Amino acid sequence: MTLDASMALIDGPWEHRFVAANGARFHVAEQGEGPVVLLLHGFPQFWWAWRHQMQALADAGYRACAMDLRGYGASDKPPRGYDTRTSATDVASVLRSLGASRAAVVGHGWGGWIAWSMPVLQPTVTRAVASLSMPHPLVFRKASFSSPRQARANAYLGGLQRPFVPERQMTVNGGYVQRLLREWASPEGIWPSPEEAKVYAEAMALPFVAHSAAEYYRWLVRSQARPDGWRFAATMKKPISVPVLQLHGERDGAVLPSTAGGSRAYCAGPYEHAVVPGAGHFLPEEAPDVVNEHLVRWLDALPG
Repeated sequence: MTLDASMALIDGPWEHRFVAANGARFHVAEQGEGPVVLLLHGFPQFWWAWRHQMQALADAGYRACAMDLRGYGASDKPPRGYDTRTSATDVASVLRSLGASRAAVVGHGWGGWIAWSMPVLQPTVTRAVASLSMPHPLVFRKASFSSPRQARANAYLGGLQRPFVPERQMTVNGGYVQRLLREWASPEGIWPSPEEAKVYAEAMALPFVAHSAAEYYRWLVRSQARPDGWRFAATMKKPISVPVLQLHGERDGAVLPSTAGGSRAYCAGPYEHAVVPGAGHFLPEEAPDVVNEHLVRWLDALPG
């Protein structure tokens, strides 16, 4: 079967649109009317990971906008631009193209990493930040070196540094993606279903997606020994003044719950942190009702 980007345009109560931003074209799924809430997916997924939240946010009076990150789904897949500064510029540019001057940015996994960076790198467009399954970047970086358990959980990062091999693994038979989904999800749950795992495996097998996905993590690891990584770390020490919500799964197999603490130290404004019992890494899908309740309550309480 030949796969193309149209498979990412899954039908539903949302609308699909394409916007020009930061020199590329991005796909965004939209649902509802009201203040914009921009949703950023993680690895190894695409915008569809937010399908349960989009309905809940629309019902609560928000305009839910789930974008495919650069290199994923139906967005453009250029050969460069997978560092966090470019990602933050992508997000800010997409928001402006959507007609939003400021918005709450909600991210999961790698999308959470980008969300944490928004108040520091793109403060003018960032009203508030929610991060699911990802602590502040400096907390995660420190734990990756200081915690043997987190270092073991990060073994996939080392594998993604190899040339060509990860791309082949992520695009042949879907086994690699499906294994990560199951290993990082809670062993107590039944997620993902075979159908859901197949959707994500096929989305990763789209032309150039596997390479783009690997490039984000190649930057993450390799930049730590380069000036751009040092500058990013120094910049991220700046206190975050906008409201922050952090949710983490009790059984997260990718970013361990013991790693998730410590982000409050970087938050000068309102900060909430909650652990979701029994859930793994993929909170938006493993515990959609709990996530929806937290998100809507938090968004409703944001200052105007």
